[in-house]
Amino acid sequence: MRPSATIWCRIPEADPPMTNQSFAKPAIPASIADAIDSADASWRAVLHAGLQAVAAADPHYLNQLAGGHFLPTEGRMFAAFKQPLDRVAYVLVGEGPYPRAESATGVCFMDGAVEALWSERGLSKAVNRATSLRNFMKMLLVADRQLAPEHTGGEALTDIAKQALAEGSGAIQSLQALQHGLLTHGFLLLNASLVFRPEVAPRKDGLAWRPFLQTVLDALRRHAADQGSSPPTLVLWGKIAAELQALPGVPAFPQAVSEHPYNLSFIKNVRMQALFGTFNLLKAKAE
Repeated sequence: MRPSATIWCRIPEADPPMTNQSFAKPAIPASIADAIDSADASWRAVLHAGLQAVAAADPHYLNQLAGGHFLPTEGRMFAAFKQPLDRVAYVLVGEGPYPRAESATGVCFMDGAVEALWSERGLSKAVNRATSLRNFMKMLLVADRQLAPEHTGGEALTDIAKQALAEGSGAIQSLQALQHGLLTHGFLLLNASLVFRPEVAPRKDGLAWRPFLQTVLDALRRHAADQGSSPPTLVLWGKIAAELQALPGVPAFPQAVSEHPYNLSFIKNVRMQALFGTFNLLKAKAE
């Protein structure tokens, strides 16, 4: 009788034990996480969650940002969120920061290189250089019936500027005053992309920040539901911002959509005139 053959088999190794590290959230670069400190306290947990969503969608994106150069500088990435969450009545979403270090403030279309709004000949030189801001100012003047939509060139602004600069005119004089007016009316001044990099197409950065904006909008929608009110109105400027309409939950928001203000046609946009004309933003308000 032949001896039976020995049969060898490999016992599979047990799976490694589950640890807390298995569920660890993606690490956020310290330089980006620290910038959240500039936001109002009501936003900080939401912003952390938004960054986690960005990192979960692309684990390399935030590290690439932190290891390179982008605008805005000086930790102003979340400057728009100084507006407290419970004061938000409108969410204005533009495209991205201005492509100049002195101009990019972290607040949608607020150009840090601009101080005075007026000059003796019309809008100041700094305003005229900031195309989006210039066209926004002209749109406000048309809405206020100070400027005819068919005549918005430099000559048409001369008399308006002289009246604005006159003592006791009651007109706002600075970009800071314009921003103050928007904040007073509950605007959260965001961009579809929170950063600008000259070597990256704005739409590409906008796609990377979409999970962040989804988190922000979800927080606003939940807050409105908790208060028994409607969500804030979304004001979407340009194609990149308009793509946010496809995000889950966004149809619940009232919306006002237009071309981006760097287009001359924005000046004549009657929907934007109707929206912003009700706020009297060109009149000075008490600080």
